[in-house]
Amino acid sequence: MPKKSIDMCNGPLFSNVVRYTVPIILTGLLQLLFTAADLVVVGQFCGSASVGAVGATNSIINLITNLFIGLSVGAGVTVAQGLGAGDDEVVRRTVHTAIPLAVVSGLLLTGVGIFAAPIFLRWMNTPQEFIHLSILYVQVYFGGIVSTMVYNYGASILRAAGDSRSPLIFLMIAGGVNVALNVFFVTAFRMDVAGVALATALSQTLSAVLVLRALSHRTDACRLDWRHMRLEGRVLLRMLRIGLPAGIQGSMFSISNVMIQSSVNDFGPVAVAGYSAAGSLEGFVYVSMNALHQTALNFVGQNVGAANYKRVRQVMNTCVASVTVIGVVMAGLLIVCGRPLLGLYISDSPQAIEYGMTRLLFIGTAYFLCGAMDVITGGIRGLGASVAPMLITVLGVCGMRLVWIWFALPLMPTLEMIYLSYPISWLLTTVAQWITYRLILRRRDPEGGLRRGRV
Repeated sequence: MPKKSIDMCNGPLFSNVVRYTVPIILTGLLQLLFTAADLVVVGQFCGSASVGAVGATNSIINLITNLFIGLSVGAGVTVAQGLGAGDDEVVRRTVHTAIPLAVVSGLLLTGVGIFAAPIFLRWMNTPQEFIHLSILYVQVYFGGIVSTMVYNYGASILRAAGDSRSPLIFLMIAGGVNVALNVFFVTAFRMDVAGVALATALSQTLSAVLVLRALSHRTDACRLDWRHMRLEGRVLLRMLRIGLPAGIQGSMFSISNVMIQSSVNDFGPVAVAGYSAAGSLEGFVYVSMNALHQTALNFVGQNVGAANYKRVRQVMNTCVASVTVIGVVMAGLLIVCGRPLLGLYISDSPQAIEYGMTRLLFIGTAYFLCGAMDVITGGIRGLGASVAPMLITVLGVCGMRLVWIWFALPLMPTLEMIYLSYPISWLLTTVAQWITYRLILRRRDPEGGLRRGRV
């Protein structure tokens, strides 16, 4: 095992989970800083209209990209289970299928993003004050989406192999480049939102190059040999079986967020600016919690491959408890420090800051439920089941929010009413996911309950 990799199947569990998860948290925070830096720079140098223009694109970008990013989950689970079972051939074939798939996915997304995003932005009732800026940002952003796909697939493979440090190092480098280019393009060339989008695309290209280099220099079954890259049908189908439902779930999740964004857009550009800034701040809490989703996914995947179901249970209990603590503490700090933090994004509209605080108060207090929901979903996928968590999330989160917008919101058309849909949908879905996880685990390990009874 390479020295950077953590043994997921043996050794002290909690310390290994912490050592593995902390770099993922820091990596997620750096990724989020790409967008946060965009908002901060345009907010300070270009005004709240540019903040709203960039923020209004988040849900549409996620909608378009989540399907293909979800396929990287299939690559990660397949690699993790193969490593746990000691099947090096499956691991090698998965690695050499995943990278070409990332390139193909990126090329498809480039066309869709450049030509279809403007249609979606108009359909979402993006305020006319800045819709032209939103379209420009999206088109430049998708010009570099191939690099984003390659990085995500490569990082997924590294994490499945127990190496969560390398993606962190790569994004530390790329993140510094991104911030510097943001300021340079906006202040020196007056490129506004196009400058921050270009900076993000260039920095993501750097991170993709670094992750490919890391895979090429590995000494285990995850080593990437450029001569062997090809789309192998059998491996691709296995990745699709796990990753496609994850991608569909992400896309459906984004559809519900697009509907919510559209509802918020009806309250005007100032509300959109506050909503976008608060959403960016909440993202720091989300990526910290979502790191436990990836931990559960890969730790469970390797232990399922090794048929160590006792450790699977221990992994899930540890991850759910940890994500709850992280969600409560971080969201609490965010609410307490909300106004000065929102002021980093918005320098010309106190009313927009108040709109942002409304979102933080309604959503942040229950954010730990979102983390628990994601961790349980990751554990179920690590068990090799991907359709069940997709259906539960689509019905519990996406379906519930759409019903809320269509039927509950007209009765009380306020931003507070929109935000209530978040905690309610998280609670319902978390309970359903936990019941599903227990049923699937009992089916995989029917003697587990008897063993615990004898102990």
